[in-house]
Amino acid sequence: MLEAFEAKVQAWLWPGGSAIFAVLATYVIFRISLAVFRHFSESRTVLRLFLDAAARALGVAVCLLAFTVSLKTAPEDLPFIAAVQQVTTLLLILTLTWTAVRLASAIADVIVALNPVQEGRWKRARKVETQTRFLVRALNILVVIIGFGAALMTFESVQHMGASLLASAGVGGLVLGFAARPVLSNLLAGMQIALTQPFRIDDVLHVQGEWCWVEEVTSTYVVLRVWDLRRLVVPLQWFIENPFQNWSRNTSDLLGSVFVWVDYTMPVEPLRQEFNRLLAESPLWDGQLATVQVTDSSDQALQVRFLMSAANSSNNWDLRCAIREGLVTFIQENYPAQLPRVRARLVEK
Repeated sequence: MLEAFEAKVQAWLWPGGSAIFAVLATYVIFRISLAVFRHFSESRTVLRLFLDAAARALGVAVCLLAFTVSLKTAPEDLPFIAAVQQVTTLLLILTLTWTAVRLASAIADVIVALNPVQEGRWKRARKVETQTRFLVRALNILVVIIGFGAALMTFESVQHMGASLLASAGVGGLVLGFAARPVLSNLLAGMQIALTQPFRIDDVLHVQGEWCWVEEVTSTYVVLRVWDLRRLVVPLQWFIENPFQNWSRNTSDLLGSVFVWVDYTMPVEPLRQEFNRLLAESPLWDGQLATVQVTDSSDQALQVRFLMSAANSSNNWDLRCAIREGLVTFIQENYPAQLPRVRARLVEK
C-alpha cells in the first residue's frame, strides 16, 4: 500500500513540479507586466480602467491557464490526471466568468468617465449613467448564467442529462417562469426604465409621501435616500405600475408656496412688501418668481399665498421655511390684531 502511494507521488514529481513552476513564472511575468503598464499609463484611460477592474481575476485566470497547458504534456496514464484536469478546467471556467463579470462592470465606469457631469450637461450625463448601470447588470446576469452552464457541462452526468432536459424544457420552462415571475418582471421593468428614463440617478422624487433622491439602481430594485437619511428600497416593478413625482425630470427648478391665514382687516400690500424684502435678502431665492395672491377666504379669515422659486428642492424647502417664519414674525410684531380670530355676537333676550 505504501509502495503504491510512493509510486504515485514519484510519478507526479516531474509533471507537478513543472506545472507549479509554470504557474509561478506566469504569475511573476503577469505582475511585472501589470506594474510596467500601470507605470506608463494614466489612471483614467479606458484600457487602464478595464485592467484595474479585472486585474485580480485576470491574474488568477492566466495562472490557471498556464497550469492547464502544463498538464497537457503530462502522461495520460498519470494517476488522477483526469480528475485534476477536470477540476482545473472547472476552476478556469469559473475564473473566466469572474473576469468577464469584472470587465462588464468596468463598462459602466468607462462610460461614466467618458461622460462626466458638466455644467449645463448634467441631464445627459445622468441619463447615460442610469442606462449604463441597468444594461451592465443585465449583461452580468447573462454572463453568470452562461458561465454556470459551461461549468456544469464539464461533468459527464450533466451532459448525458441534456437530452432528457431538452425533452422536458417546455414544462420546466413554464414552471421556472412562474416561480421566477417577480424576478423576471423586475428585470423587464429595469430594461423599460433604462430605455424610457422616467428617472435617473440623483433625481429628486416624491414617492409614497417621501421626499427622496435616487441613490442606487440595481437590476431588481431602486434605493432611494430620504431627506432624513433613511433608505427606501422600492422594486422596479412598482415604478411601472404606480405614479410618482419627479421633481428634476427636465430641470431642478421648483416653485414653492407658503400659505398664511389672516383676518379680513389685514391689508395685503404690507405683506407683499415684506415678502419681497425677505426674498431679496435670502441667498436661496433664484430671482425668477415672487407672487402674492389671496387664494381663498372663509367666514373667519383670508388665505394669502406667497409663491416663490428656487434652484432645487433643498433650497426650495429651506426658503419656504425661512419665508414662513419671517412673515409670521412680521405679522406678530406689526399687525397682531389682524391674526385670525373668532367673532361672536352677544344677543340680549
